[in-house]
Amino acid sequence: MHPALFYRPGERLSLPELGAARLDGDVFEVGEGFMPADTVEEADARATSLRDLIPAHLAACGPTAAWIHGAGDAPPQIHHVRRAGPTRGRVGFSPRVVYHERRAAPEELLSIGGIAVTTPLATAEELLFAATRPDGDDEIWLRALLLLNPELVDALRSTLAATARRPGRRRAVQLMSELATVRTS
Repeated sequence: MHPALFYRPGERLSLPELGAARLDGDVFEVGEGFMPADTVEEADARATSLRDLIPAHLAACGPTAAWIHGAGDAPPQIHHVRRAGPTRGRVGFSPRVVYHERRAAPEELLSIGGIAVTTPLATAEELLFAATRPDGDDEIWLRALLLLNPELVDALRSTLAATARRPGRRRAVQLMSELATVRTS
């Protein structure tokens, strides 16, 4: 995405000016910024909007990656990131960012809009096992991602079959059977 098509508050226009342009219908809000009303919001625009929140040595994951891949209309309230490189960097974040220590393997990463993002399959797998916890909206994000990418259901089944022992596996298998029932109905 060309930088001229993305407005961050305080760069070329102030937040009040961008708010007025939004009220006039000239721009619309995308994550942490704004885009002209006649442009299409795609994965690169969503990722570009988070460039200031996600440093180069980290990757968007979980609900944040699902949103970048097209799941949902609005970004998650809390963004999730994980290590993308072999070394640990300093972690000084916004309170709106949750850091996960587990490193993303290179084959699990894509570069979208100038930031690293976990692949749809890696994102779905992470959301599947995170949905076993009672807190959070991980199941909602997983369902939205699977609606966009129905081929991920079979890939997740294969992953579950190959995973003998992992915390939350029993609930993940149950959730996958529920999702298969909904998909065939």
